Amino acid sequence: MSEEITKDSNGNPLENGDSVTLTQDLKLRGSSTVIKVGTVVKNIRLNGNPEEIEYGKGSGTIVLKTCYLKKKKDKKRK
Repeated sequence: MSEEITKDSNGNPLENGDSVTLTQDLKLRGSSTVIKVGTVVKNIRLNGNPEEIEYGKGSGTIVLKTCYLKKKKDKKRK
């Protein structure tokens, strides 16, 4: 069995706990709320589908498509 790797819009592999940035405005389905471009989403969770990630917001869970995400690079301290 080959395990599919979840990747962001630039092809960078994503892992549980990563932080990502939205690359475009996204309207939440069933709501009038819009998540703006540049919003940083921290501590993501992979859900088994390589085209989606999950994150908790308030009392619910939001699922985002990876084609609208860019992995946030960690700053390394020297």
